[in-house]
Amino acid sequence: MTGLNKSGKKHRFGKAWMHEHVNDPYVKEAQRRGFRSRAAFKLLELADRDHLLRPGMTVVDLGSAPGSWCQVVRERLGGQVKIIAIDLLQMDGISGVDFIQADFAAEEGLRAVREALKGASVDLVLSDMAPNLSGVEAADQARSVGLAELALDFAVLHLRKGGDFAVKLFQGAGSDTFRQQVATCFDKVYVRKPKASRGRSREIYVVGKGFRSAA
Repeated sequence: MTGLNKSGKKHRFGKAWMHEHVNDPYVKEAQRRGFRSRAAFKLLELADRDHLLRPGMTVVDLGSAPGSWCQVVRERLGGQVKIIAIDLLQMDGISGVDFIQADFAAEEGLRAVREALKGASVDLVLSDMAPNLSGVEAADQARSVGLAELALDFAVLHLRKGGDFAVKLFQGAGSDTFRQQVATCFDKVYVRKPKASRGRSREIYVVGKGFRSAA
């Protein structure tokens, strides 16, 4: 595995975690609304707060499985959007989403996304990727920042001028430096902690608005 499981899959499901999960209001609401995971509410908040979704967009979702962020984009924009999604894991089909099962960190995966774009520029790059957690905080932090940097590299190459970017990473060593990297390419940069992010989680989202160019 290359650490592209966006759910940050847990290796141990203790009774306390399972109790918290089944009683989580976001989990219950996701089930009620047909979202594949509670992560949908993170994007909903980011989209509302930072005006990320507009009709006619081309959107690339990096690390898309199980597909809740694609569901949000489709729910908001209907048929007025082109969505290309990629993940190392299998993702059940979603109407209107061009899904690629491949390793985004490998040239093969990048090439597949480029081919799916057919030369089109991108309006919004999303990444909810997280590393498979090892339990070693320094290593997990480095992997998280590395995934965010890969997403930024892709955004710099493919975003149209004025496009937007939203990426998850863990707060810690390297996160401030990464935010500064984003600031060199975008007019505005925000650090967000959506309400659906669990309080103990170190995850944050860096949002870049108004792509200029690579520094």
